[in-house]
Amino acid sequence: MGLKELVSQWFDKWEKGDFLNLPISEDFKHTSPFGTIDGKKAYVDLVKANKDKFLDYVFEIHDAIYDSDKACVRYTAKQGPDFSLDVSEWYYAKDGLIEKIVSYYHIGEIREEREIKNYE
Repeated sequence: MGLKELVSQWFDKWEKGDFLNLPISEDFKHTSPFGTIDGKKAYVDLVKANKDKFLDYVFEIHDAIYDSDKACVRYTAKQGPDFSLDVSEWYYAKDGLIEKIVSYYHIGEIREEREIKNYE
């Protein structure tokens, strides 16, 4: 299976809520604005404990770039009618499984000192 199919399988498993069968290695590492989760077991345990935050998403893929062992995907994740999250993720694969994901997304309000002011 190529990397494009592997990443497609990742999104398909999430949309079906099949997080127990994600195509990830035992030493999988996931890094996001919330921190880094080390290991498949730790990742699956986190999802189990927070199903309301992880499941029932639909993904709209906007862009994707694939190399032999890494890919970048930009998408919008939608959960119900009121929540959407714009994400860019890097996927790193080894031996037919996803070994690492690095996610980029905004997790909160912009601090006042970081706001861009109108120049009018």
